Amino acid sequence: MQPVVEILSGLERRVDLVVSIADVEKEVQAQLKRVARTAKVQGFRPGKAPLSLIERSHGPGIRYDVINTEVGRSLDKVIGESKLRVAGTPNLEPKTEGVEEGVMAFSATFEVYPEVAVPDLSALQVKRANVQIGDAEVQRTIDILRKQRANYEASEGREAQDDDRVTLDFAGTIDGVAFDGGTAEKFPFVLGQGRMLPEFETAVRGMKAGESKTFPLEFPEEYGSKEVAGKTAEFNITVTEVAQPVLPEMDAEFAKSLGQPEGDVEKLLADVRANIEREVKSRAQARTKGSVMDALVAACSFDVPKSLVDNDAQGRVAAAREELKQRGVPNADSMPIPAEAFTAESERRVRLGLLVSELVQSADLQAKPEQVRTRIEEFAQNYEQPAQVVAYYLSDRQRRAEIEAIVLEDNVVEHVLSKAQVSDEDVAFDELMGTN
Repeated sequence: MQPVVEILSGLERRVDLVVSIADVEKEVQAQLKRVARTAKVQGFRPGKAPLSLIERSHGPGIRYDVINTEVGRSLDKVIGESKLRVAGTPNLEPKTEGVEEGVMAFSATFEVYPEVAVPDLSALQVKRANVQIGDAEVQRTIDILRKQRANYEASEGREAQDDDRVTLDFAGTIDGVAFDGGTAEKFPFVLGQGRMLPEFETAVRGMKAGESKTFPLEFPEEYGSKEVAGKTAEFNITVTEVAQPVLPEMDAEFAKSLGQPEGDVEKLLADVRANIEREVKSRAQARTKGSVMDALVAACSFDVPKSLVDNDAQGRVAAAREELKQRGVPNADSMPIPAEAFTAESERRVRLGLLVSELVQSADLQAKPEQVRTRIEEFAQNYEQPAQVVAYYLSDRQRRAEIEAIVLEDNVVEHVLSKAQVSDEDVAFDELMGTN
């Protein structure tokens, strides 16, 4: 009799399975005999140990594997005949009540993929990002590059201001007790770059070499060191030097320092403009893609498999731990990071992934080889030897797959833009680049 698949709720299903004990034992004995032919048992020559000894040492493991195989085969048959698409790994539980003699019974609980209907794309409202690039944007970028290569000259009597390099001694205490990392001598930092906490920089701003100050500083609750997080410290600082930045001239030497071998300033400006245009294009496309994806997911409300959401959330927890480790946070592996904090975003990602997959299939939006190569060639322009980068990505399956995924998303975005109600959105250069 064909097992009946029971609908529990939403996407969850359950089916009862039985396997014949006689069939299991028959297969177990067959495997034990195969193992006995080569098994090495102390006191016996290889292959000569009694089957009873082999049963004692290997029987439980073989029996466990055989039962799992038989149950899995039975479940696969039910799933195939019922034409179900299972999401995640089924949960198997043995049954003891109401089981007929001569069989073992199990209950398999699992989720299935939802039926995904592509929304009416013509009803979607999407914003397409537009950014203007002119001489001012190029000059602003050049100014940033000059600041990054600044030399510093100490200036007597100068009040510390943003972009100055300040060198100081500081000592911090909490309730009169010094703490790790709270004391330093001849410590340099550039004011206004956010390297220090805002209250610390505010206290230093306006001070001159030789001046001292004592002030309170409240560490944020989320501060990396648990020893001081959320506590208020008292800092005593003494400024030993205030050095103002001296920017390099926009000349041949500066051009050479930025990789322009001939020292041609005009070529440097052209290169900077080209780099800006590539970066702006990439960020504008990402912003537009975000609008498209937001519109798609907002237009759908189908259930998503909880198992997929849980897997995604656990992946994000692992990624968060890895990021903390790279930042030098102690005990990152054991620090409690609740997966529930990522559940809402994981549910959105899973729902969007299922919708995009359905859209790709229904509209034939798979990444084509020529599209992948073009995208790789565009990406390679960011490197000194583009040809080597192209060859590397084309020869490495994993790297090529990453680009294919990007192209596939681009295809989805372009398809939606061709159908949806699109309004152009002018975005300021500083806003797009995150420099405002």
